[in-house]
Amino acid sequence: MDDDLASMSREQLIAEVATLRAGIRRHRDASGHDLCWYHPQLWALLPEPTPPSIALPPWDKFMRGCLAFRTSLDQQALGAPVHDKEFNG
Repeated sequence: MDDDLASMSREQLIAEVATLRAGIRRHRDASGHDLCWYHPQLWALLPEPTPPSIALPPWDKFMRGCLAFRTSLDQQALGAPVHDKEFNG
């Protein structure tokens, strides 16, 4: 899957690492409502194409997952500032 790396020069590998780090940082630094979004731009950093379709859970199961994610943030990011703003899609 990552055979392309073997043919890259040192300079190309350094550029690839810098690109990947920038993408990871954009995702890591997401805050507020941006934490809950579909991120195809992050997946596009991989050389293989993103599958054209995704499977979505039914609303009730999806919302339970959102609640579990938010609850996990309360435990893992204890003391994080509150982003008390409505979503403005």
